[in-house]
Amino acid sequence: MTLQFVTAWASVRFRGVRRLVKAEPTLLLHEGRLLHDAMRGQRVTPDEVRQAIRPQGTGALELVHAVVLETDGSFSVISRSQRGSGSAMDRVRERRTRHHDV
Repeated sequence: MTLQFVTAWASVRFRGVRRLVKAEPTLLLHEGRLLHDAMRGQRVTPDEVRQAIRPQGTGALELVHAVVLETDGSFSVISRSQRGSGSAMDRVRERRTRHHDV
């Protein structure tokens, strides 16, 4: 319990500690393209990304602006039509070094 308190206290006061202990949301799909490096880094499969998209009523990856793996392990799906200014995407970690078309 003491270790948890010290970690929480230090993460509030020191940026370096915060980076070590806090997860960041990760972009897994951008503009209909799966980001395989990001998925591999987060141990997420393409099938899991597709599974997150289907309940939104979207049948095609190219209709999705972004899929984000949130810090709590859930997926956020943002359709192209609901993208708006994209301000909700601030601070989403992006590893777009290798795209793959669907």
